[in-house]
Amino acid sequence: MSCQDPSAKTPTDLKRRGFLAAALGSGVLLAPGITLFEVARAAAPTSANEAVRWGMLIDTTKCADGCNDCVTACQQENGLPAVATATSAQWIRKIEIKDVSTGRQQSVPVMCQHCAEPPCVDVCPTGASFKRADGIVLVDRHACIGCRYCMMACPYKARSFVHEPTMGQSPDVPRGQGCVESCTLCVHRLDRGETMTACAEACTKAGHGAIVFGNLNDPDSAISRRIREVSSVALRADLRLDPGVRYTGL
Repeated sequence: MSCQDPSAKTPTDLKRRGFLAAALGSGVLLAPGITLFEVARAAAPTSANEAVRWGMLIDTTKCADGCNDCVTACQQENGLPAVATATSAQWIRKIEIKDVSTGRQQSVPVMCQHCAEPPCVDVCPTGASFKRADGIVLVDRHACIGCRYCMMACPYKARSFVHEPTMGQSPDVPRGQGCVESCTLCVHRLDRGETMTACAEACTKAGHGAIVFGNLNDPDSAISRRIREVSSVALRADLRLDPGVRYTGL
């Protein structure tokens, strides 16, 4: 992972540095000549391209009740526990929502929404939470101190804290006890040149076709064409976070 020019400061950098200065004074010395501020300045991988914005469109009318294919695929792809416990990490979950005016109920998959204005990044004191140029929001486990501020800031409750030792890890998805983690949009696949997340692939293979994944910035992509055809909404659109995950049929 390459390092940024120490003299370059973005608005987000300035906000974070101000937060740290207030909380930690002149910075915590981690090693001779290295402070927490320098650790927080790690750059996103060079494979990320700002001309691309990865996203999902989830058609809730095609999301079958009782189907957990997307959840199972995510667990297998990322080396997460096959059987969820009260404290185990879960990057995608199915929730039941109900329209109180009509009584209509729907089963909806919810994961990190990969916001253009991610509150988890704003509150992170070390820069561990960051957004890549292609819109994917990630956690740098080398910089995460387990404070869980990002979990409190996320309005979608999409982040998990790793309480237990991580067993049976995938070599493509390093995990660590004491860190926060969430959906990565299968970034390891994308960085290999693939164009499908594990959850979207599983949903397609099952014949549901409820998840469309692709480049939101490409007007000719399947997801962009579908968004033009149907009415879609963001969860908690009132927060104006501009999520990369959209829903139709709600």
